[in-house]
Amino acid sequence: MALTTSIVAQVSAVHTNPVDLGTGTLPLSVQRMINLTSGTGANAADRLFSDTRTLAASGTEDLDLAGVLVDVFGTVLTFARIKMILVSAAAANTNNVNVSRTTSNGVPLFLAATDGIPVRPGGLFLWAAPDATAVPVTAGTGDLLTVANSAGTTGVTYDIVIIGASA
Repeated sequence: MALTTSIVAQVSAVHTNPVDLGTGTLPLSVQRMINLTSGTGANAADRLFSDTRTLAASGTEDLDLAGVLVDVFGTVLTFARIKMILVSAAAANTNNVNVSRTTSNGVPLFLAATDGIPVRPGGLFLWAAPDATAVPVTAGTGDLLTVANSAGTTGVTYDIVIIGASA
């Protein structure tokens, strides 16, 4: 199976400031794109996991990136490297979706164990690294990505996409 990927981050904004005889305007358009071919080296990936998931109030799950997740074709995925992660929290959520590195066996996406980021309702978190190293996944010692509901009031729903390489 081949996988080709295009990751695009874009910000478009217009900043205006009324002054005495007119309005100053600064249009801003920033776009960055990363293209990955099918493979395992730099600027390449060959593994894709995507899902819409729901966590109960106060719920937590550890996504095992080495031999547990299943792709759309029913193939068990074993990531050796992570090239991109996108987490998008449903706008209807009332709690945050927290993405973090677990204390034990956490994939080293974040700098230290227990580091993470809250994804607020309607928000998203996008991280990408196209280089050959990216984020290594080590089965049994560095393969878990923790996703948690930030509170005990209601459940949360989120979409997740993980792109990586098998070697």
